[in-house]
Amino acid sequence: MTLQMYYSIYYVPLSQVGTVQPPEMTKAGDFILGGIFTFRTGYIDSVPTFQTLPISPTCLDINVREFKFAHTMIFAIEEINQNPAILPNRTLGYKIHNSCGITNIMMSAIDLANGQREIIDEKNCTKADTAHAILGHSGSAPTVGFARIVGRFQIPVISHFATCACLSNREEFPSFFRTIPSDLHQSRALAKLVKFFGWTWVGAISNKNDYGINGIVAFIHAAQEEGVCIEYHEAFEQTGPREELRKVVETVKYSTSKVIVAFMSQREIKVLATELYKQNVTGLQWVGSDAWITDPSLADSEGYSILVGSLGFVVSNAKIPGLGEHLRRLHPSQFPNSQFVKDFWEYTFACSLNETANAHRKPCSGSESLNNVQSYFTDVSDLRFIYNVYKSVYAVAHALHNLTTCDERNGPFYNESAADTKNIEPWQVLHYLKNIDFTIGQGERVTFDQNGDSPARYELVNLQHVTSGTLHVATVGVFDATLPPDHHFIMNVTYNIFMQQVPVSVCTESCPPGKRKVLQKRRPICCYDCIPCAEGEISNTTDSTECLKCPIDYWPNARRDTCILKEIEFLSYAEIMGIVLTLFCLMGVILTTMVALVFFHFQETPIVRANNSELSFLLLFSLTLCFLCSLTFIGRPSEWSCMLRHTAFGITFVLCISCVLGKTMVVLMAFRASLPGSNVMKWFGPTQQRLSVLAFTLIQVLICILWLTINPPFPFKNMNYYKDKIILECALGSPIGFWAVLGYIGLLSFLCFILAFLARKLPDNFNEAKFITFSMLIFCAVWITFIPAYVSSPGKFTVAVEIFAILASSYGLLFCIFMPKCFIILFRPEQNTKKHLMGKTKKQNNVQSLLIKRTDHKNTESSSLSAIKWHQDDSHSSGKTTS
Repeated sequence: MTLQMYYSIYYVPLSQVGTVQPPEMTKAGDFILGGIFTFRTGYIDSVPTFQTLPISPTCLDINVREFKFAHTMIFAIEEINQNPAILPNRTLGYKIHNSCGITNIMMSAIDLANGQREIIDEKNCTKADTAHAILGHSGSAPTVGFARIVGRFQIPVISHFATCACLSNREEFPSFFRTIPSDLHQSRALAKLVKFFGWTWVGAISNKNDYGINGIVAFIHAAQEEGVCIEYHEAFEQTGPREELRKVVETVKYSTSKVIVAFMSQREIKVLATELYKQNVTGLQWVGSDAWITDPSLADSEGYSILVGSLGFVVSNAKIPGLGEHLRRLHPSQFPNSQFVKDFWEYTFACSLNETANAHRKPCSGSESLNNVQSYFTDVSDLRFIYNVYKSVYAVAHALHNLTTCDERNGPFYNESAADTKNIEPWQVLHYLKNIDFTIGQGERVTFDQNGDSPARYELVNLQHVTSGTLHVATVGVFDATLPPDHHFIMNVTYNIFMQQVPVSVCTESCPPGKRKVLQKRRPICCYDCIPCAEGEISNTTDSTECLKCPIDYWPNARRDTCILKEIEFLSYAEIMGIVLTLFCLMGVILTTMVALVFFHFQETPIVRANNSELSFLLLFSLTLCFLCSLTFIGRPSEWSCMLRHTAFGITFVLCISCVLGKTMVVLMAFRASLPGSNVMKWFGPTQQRLSVLAFTLIQVLICILWLTINPPFPFKNMNYYKDKIILECALGSPIGFWAVLGYIGLLSFLCFILAFLARKLPDNFNEAKFITFSMLIFCAVWITFIPAYVSSPGKFTVAVEIFAILASSYGLLFCIFMPKCFIILFRPEQNTKKHLMGKTKKQNNVQSLLIKRTDHKNTESSSLSAIKWHQDDSHSSGKTTS
């Protein structure tokens, strides 16, 4: 059944709506390629009355680009006919229709599918008047209309410009192919482009037809996947109500987005740009579809200036050798039956080929040549979409070539049969067209996927300026969907210049690193608030939705965009506090050494002998160790320093307090020994004194050994006190061990204080007991206040408090016990005599004399006992004298 019979049975007869116009340009050949182009844009249609045949629409402005498409098709056919490698001994012919308006386009497609023969008789239908393939149309909407019909009869349709994604539906359009990528790829590319430049808040405008609606819906979905928000979506038609256009203009005028994605044809964009220009709506960044972004007719519109700077994707540019010469050879004599060729000639040269038809123009001389004029028709610098026409012709030619050269015994059809080369059917061409794969021109591969689509490769162009009616565009990048997703965009050097002028279109400014996004209620995801990251967290990327917690040894910097190592805090020799404490330690060592030297030099003097020189030197040695052990608390804690500092501190202080305790007990025992009948001193002689100091110290040594054995101190990173610092300190290991050491020191100190307090009322000239009392008072006060200060001090200040307590108590003992004696020895030598020390009552003098004799290093324990006897005899004689 032929297509015309199909329509006669199921639809109103075609003769009732008029007949199709004959082809504008034709040429006979073994195989016929049909072409449908619109040489004129805009038309005036009549309202059908259904009583008479409708009048053909009146077409308006000349569309040079469509005419150029048609002649590119002719050029490719002639080039193939001259190429012996393709279709040898066979020629291609063509039938090219100039169709204005959707009705004419549909009728032209029907004509190419079946011809216009009035007699339809299956008995006489020996050869259908059918084109083997149809090239066109440039518009998606007309192509959707006729491709759906002719596809039912498996007639291949190849479009060079119809990009609607709906045409990829193989159920509706089983015979449709295109040499331009689908709008689905373009929509995704536009979404990636918008995201690439950081435009997350955009408006969308489209045609109110399949091309515009499908394209913009695909863009919106792709944009949302990329995190781009659409502020508004409006659609209108050039031929639609004026209110639609006014609504679009008002929406654009009062919107906050600065970027508009316009998915529409050149007709709608020119109308919209003109209206926006009239209302002074400027400063917008336009992103356009390939249907208008490089259309030369934009230069003729009133509002073209607001489109300068637009970005959009177009198919890659190419060169077609010989096309320029072919176009410049055009002459009306080549197509004597084509009215449009005559109209174009008259339009180009502003002359008239028929003087009677147009008396207002000068007659053409016949010497006019397109070689002598510059026009868009002969310009071959931009062949982006024209190259698609060229590829379409070659695609059909290769399909026919493969069909005619197929081995008859190994064909692709039923029972491995091949096509009859004398009677080739369109469905056979369709089969071979699905499987073509060849390289053309500059090495570009031509093939179709299962949906009839070509690989998506685009150039990103920037509409820069318009001069003398010419549109100037620059290529700023490439988009290739066949590459991995991360490499879809390849920007060239021009991109750096262009980026300096890129506007900002966001609902909310980007959240800088250190902050995170919090969505606003009832607003799109692109509208949000920026709040700082919480303590201990960072965000190191722009527009972060969540903050990351830093590792335990790290802390955010001030901007909270990077985790940095926490500051490690310990009392260092390099800091001021460490230097000051070190100086005081060394000063204490020096002073103690100086006192020891003074005592050693004046060891035979009564005041040194009276102060128990042996215990005094041992006390000075222990004080030196106390000052030196303070240095172990300064510096970076290590395993050995942590164990040394506490044990050395505990042992040296016990040694020191033991010496003071021994001196105090000597004073008390000597005083009691001065009483008649007392024999106390023989139980507390030098040997017992040494053993008491040794015993007290060994107890502390034993405690320290147990501590170090069971659970010793160790270096510890304290991260609980400060969030941004690590306190490097010595953990006690066993708190019981530490407090046992400290408690034992406190017990000895308290005992020493009690004994010294009991001896406070000794004679004035012998005031060591008072000094010991005062030193123990200072010692106890320091260590009592040390406990709360130690517990509450943070970080390195804990160590500083401990060092201060050691130094304060050591200095207290040094100054209170030894400084008064040193003052007498050095500055009051007249008081450093036995006579002065024995200048009071007999009882006082006898005690002093006893102490002097007992501490004499030349005497042993027997001399001490003799001194006691001397003291007792002297007491009796004193009593007699008094009587």
